[in-house]
Amino acid sequence: MAWRLGKSSALHAAAGPSSDTTQQPPLPFVTRDYYLEHPAVAALTEQQVEAERKRLGVVVHGEDVPKPVGSFVQASLPEHVLSTLRAAGYDAPTPIQRQAWPIAMSGRDVVGLAETGSGKTLAYLLPALVHASAQPPLKEGEGPLCLVLAPTRELACQIESEAARFGAPCGVRTAAVYGGVPKAEQVALLRKAPELLVATPGRLNELLSKKKTELTRCALLALDEADRMLDLGFEPQIAAILGHMRHDRQSLLFSATWPAEVQTLAGRLIAPSHVIVEVGGALATSGRANTSIEQRVLLCDDAGKMEALLTLLEEVVDGSRLLLFTSSKRRCDELTKELRLDGWPALALHGDKPQEERDWVLQQFRSAEHPLLVATDVAQRGLDVKGVAAVINVDCPETSEAYVHRIGRTGRAGEVGRAYTLVTPADARMCDDLVQVLRDAKQEVPPELLRLAAEGRAARYKRYKYS
Repeated sequence: MAWRLGKSSALHAAAGPSSDTTQQPPLPFVTRDYYLEHPAVAALTEQQVEAERKRLGVVVHGEDVPKPVGSFVQASLPEHVLSTLRAAGYDAPTPIQRQAWPIAMSGRDVVGLAETGSGKTLAYLLPALVHASAQPPLKEGEGPLCLVLAPTRELACQIESEAARFGAPCGVRTAAVYGGVPKAEQVALLRKAPELLVATPGRLNELLSKKKTELTRCALLALDEADRMLDLGFEPQIAAILGHMRHDRQSLLFSATWPAEVQTLAGRLIAPSHVIVEVGGALATSGRANTSIEQRVLLCDDAGKMEALLTLLEEVVDGSRLLLFTSSKRRCDELTKELRLDGWPALALHGDKPQEERDWVLQQFRSAEHPLLVATDVAQRGLDVKGVAAVINVDCPETSEAYVHRIGRTGRAGEVGRAYTLVTPADARMCDDLVQVLRDAKQEVPPELLRLAAEGRAARYKRYKYS
């Protein structure tokens, strides 16, 4: 049975045709189908396609889904894009790219679900760049042809950096707009009419309301970390942006997890002819941990957590980059201070830090000048730093989705990673989900964790019984 998404009233009004009865000028025609099936792909039988998808761990939900490609050349990408891929050291497309590219470049809406580090960014960026390069030129001051929305400033900057690298050979100008910095420089960039814009919703809405940009020519929308973008907290901002866009736009939604509560919201963003591409059973597990990450759970009590962390650091610190997650900004600052007083080269990253300081901290971490980064979940999604040797959850995350995204900062792009989670009795409510993630990834589950999970279930039952 094909997987279909439901509907949500809040996004519905903005997602469809305008309810304004005023005569609107006709929308200019936009070519959307740029995909030319390679003869080797066209020659594949249905049985061969099924076997290849099974080998790649790819499952598709939709009608008349294009066949997966086997190489960059087969993907119908322009030669200058292929040259950039080769120069960047990419040998072959990842499973999500092999299946998503032919669908997206055929002009259809895509929901792409795969583990972190699986190549999702290029899975939507390259079709967007091909789309932008094929449109009539923008005039000065006109808004973008393609829009990428991201939940955080850090992720927006990283996406724009990738877009600029691959866009320059295509003649596609890129820009990023996000909060936390003055608007003037971003407004100046928008006046130059970039074809592809990466934005956080809050800043983009500000600029739209002040008429510093517009989206009347924007016919392609991509959402990175779509589950978080479509969570209830982002819904009004996304709805406001959609109100400025063409109702016949193409939408590409990519994420590592896809919880049931946001699937219905996505139903209003994408066309009925959409295709869901899942890699590694993402729909069945609502996101699973990367199997190339070795996961360990360390049980301790609250009073002994700092001692357990220092013991772990003595064991794993070797000059490689380590990412430590805490539950709050205050805890992040306090832990960083304690570690520095103890001689560890740690820096803190969270949402209350000025943008200049955050940029400097990330630069120090990337260069391994300060190889220990203590962060809140501001860095949980989209922090793309190569060579993170290990992630340490000093404080247990609240949900399995947050856990998957946190540990996904290591073991990226085929590398082996390690993840450590300090668990105390206060975390019992989370232990059931943690056990399931470990089992799905075929990791060892400590007996003490199973005991805590049972205690958490008993506590939940007791609260339910007497509520």
